[in-house]
Amino acid sequence: MLRIARRFASTPHRVGAIFYGHLMGAMMGANRTGTPAERARALVMDGADVGRALTRIAHEVVERNKGTDGVVVVGIHTRGVPLAARLAGKLSEIEGHPVPAGALDVAMYRDDIGLRPPAATRDTDLPFDLAGRVVVLVDDVLYTGRTIRAALDALTDFGRPRAIQLAVLVDRGHRELPLRADYVGKNLPTALDQEVRVLLAETDGEDGVLIRDVLQTKVVGS
Repeated sequence: MLRIARRFASTPHRVGAIFYGHLMGAMMGANRTGTPAERARALVMDGADVGRALTRIAHEVVERNKGTDGVVVVGIHTRGVPLAARLAGKLSEIEGHPVPAGALDVAMYRDDIGLRPPAATRDTDLPFDLAGRVVVLVDDVLYTGRTIRAALDALTDFGRPRAIQLAVLVDRGHRELPLRADYVGKNLPTALDQEVRVLLAETDGEDGVLIRDVLQTKVVGS
């Protein structure tokens, strides 16, 4: 009788364990739907998120610099350029007067020339004097910091700004140089074997930020 009582007493717990196991199996199965490529990537910012992030950065720029007098915006090729143009447009809307925007190519200033396939060079377009200006340098993703170091070297070849401030849409961490952004759209913790891809309407037909796993691929930092 004692043995039978113990068996029935444990039955609810066994049923609960079985139910929990089936539930977790169903949930894990749902996460495995789709192709391997679809499972390995996730949308972390949509178009509306990108727009809100740029609007917030614009207001932070205005607040920090007490307006936009003497402020110019410079985007790093490739996706930093359209981001810079958008940011300059938002600054103009806020302050009621135009804010100049330019484009900077850093391909020949990188410290990994010879360690990776040569990047295509693009035009640097800085239709203003940098001397005495506050330059808001814009890039899509801040990673190791090496692209920003190259951009700082490139900028100093064109003049001596009063200050350089850095704005990025995404900061994914893993810095290799002592650099930090002044304005960040989204802090996104990542693993070293993940890739962050920014999509913009000007270059990709839509806005968004994707994160995906990259297997057996060495990602060279930005």
